[in-house]
Amino acid sequence: MPLRSNRGRGRPERGGRGLRVIAGSARGLRLSAPAGSTTRPITDRAKESLFGHLTPDVEAAHVLDLFAGSGALSIEALSRGAERAVLVERDPEALDVIEANLARTRLSDRARVHRGDVVSFVGSLPAPEGPFELVFCDPPFAAEDEFVRTLLDGLDQRGWIAADGWVVLRRAAPPPADAVDGPRTALPEGWGIRWRRTFGDTLVLVTAPHLLARDEPADGARDERDDTDTDD
Repeated sequence: MPLRSNRGRGRPERGGRGLRVIAGSARGLRLSAPAGSTTRPITDRAKESLFGHLTPDVEAAHVLDLFAGSGALSIEALSRGAERAVLVERDPEALDVIEANLARTRLSDRARVHRGDVVSFVGSLPAPEGPFELVFCDPPFAAEDEFVRTLLDGLDQRGWIAADGWVVLRRAAPPPADAVDGPRTALPEGWGIRWRRTFGDTLVLVTAPHLLARDEPADGARDERDDTDTDD
């Protein structure tokens, strides 16, 4: 199913909100984001909460950033000690923003930016930097659950995800009545949810294939919701 990445054109940071490196070697540096109403730069609150949970998984990790946008998530991981990152994006203006952000944070030497379609990129054998301990996946909110399931299943079946790896998936937040079962509709069979939190209209999941076979909690302790964070 063809799908275009809804990325806008480059713009400077929106007052810096949600576009700051939170911790590590690039702590405090401001990032730019692609412009356009469909762009969803992750806020400081969401990023700090997510990486607070991912702390044990980031050090020396190889990171894959799909639909990378501004590159903010993989840059945060690199700043916190991830070893390498591969960022995949197709929009030319977004790619310029990624390159500028990597240069500003002095992390370019540990990152590779791939210009192209995510589906085509992951439809082949894993990149030489793989398999990846962390995969950030931020498809357009308009993407159907079937598209996301197929993409995630392909990552698993083709060996892109390390045996102890995790996928961070961002989706449109389901209505409160569907908060428990709604997130599962975008996951392939056998995938479990380790952690989830809602920030305004955005749901963030930490998930993995065959989670129930690992020594990890499934479905998280609870479904946390932060409705104060609406600019996500």
